[in-house]
Amino acid sequence: MGQITLKDIAKALNLSPSTVSRAMQNHPAISPGTRRIVQEYAEEHKYKPNTLAMQLRTNRNNTIGVIVPEIVHYFFSTVLSGIQQEAENEGYNLLFCHSNEDYEREVRSVKTLLDARVCGILASQSKTTNHFQHFQEIIDNDVHLVFFDRICTGINTDKVVIDDYAGALHAVDHLIQTGCSRIAFLGSSPSMPIANNRRMGYEDALRRHKLPIDKRLSRICDTVELARAVVPEMLQLDPVPDAFFCINDEVAAYAMQIAKSAGFRVPEDISVCGFTNSYITDVTDPTLTTVDQHGFEMGQVAVRLLINRITGKETKQGVVSRLIKTELVVKNSTRSL
Repeated sequence: MGQITLKDIAKALNLSPSTVSRAMQNHPAISPGTRRIVQEYAEEHKYKPNTLAMQLRTNRNNTIGVIVPEIVHYFFSTVLSGIQQEAENEGYNLLFCHSNEDYEREVRSVKTLLDARVCGILASQSKTTNHFQHFQEIIDNDVHLVFFDRICTGINTDKVVIDDYAGALHAVDHLIQTGCSRIAFLGSSPSMPIANNRRMGYEDALRRHKLPIDKRLSRICDTVELARAVVPEMLQLDPVPDAFFCINDEVAAYAMQIAKSAGFRVPEDISVCGFTNSYITDVTDPTLTTVDQHGFEMGQVAVRLLINRITGKETKQGVVSRLIKTELVVKNSTRSL
């Protein structure tokens, strides 16, 4: 048998559904004895209220939809933690969708959330997304939309982003100051603004120190699988890179392992720097220098901005952008200054 409804309780107790509904809400028009009988029966039969139906009746939906490209990724898991804490503090429910870096799945996720009549959506686009009509449909349906981390530049809506450019600039600047001059950049798809911003930070740091920009040292390599193929190729270059600046900590950890397996010392021969500041940075040998993205703070800021739009506290017309600062966390995979 499925979950019982208010109508089931009413039928069992020979009461009207409206009487049962009011009894469940402790309405003073219902006698204490009837309230007790109804509530005891509901508890005994594990009655659960239909939150969505109640919200539709009262015209108040307090459910926020969230679309993330990855759940197991440390950065996105910390963002989700920040979103959840802030949303629950404000009395909002969350409905999570996982696109798994797949455009079609992302489109279906948007439809699912709109069908569920959420009052707002937080979204971080997948790597494979290059058409954005599904995001425009959110706005066209008068549902508030806030992008976080990975944004669609063609959609006119609020966004919360990491200062990826400054994070990359400071990281590469640190590598150069410690004596590295042939720094490889393991980046991501140029279709994503975050990847372009990090690449520009990398290149501007080289320019600042009057170092050449060697296109052979810049590769798309944002997964462990790609790292296994790309890093050995780069170690065959002459001269060999003396540093790897990586788009995320997972790629950095594998770059370090592959370099060590090939006989290079880290950081004496090759320095390695990641991006995220995940738990992995403390378990690599040596521990991994990285850029902290402050994912938990991003989640809090993003959901707060969305709730302020929903409640009307944020009244600024046009796009509101929030920038989360990064922080270089120096550990043992890079040479000392």
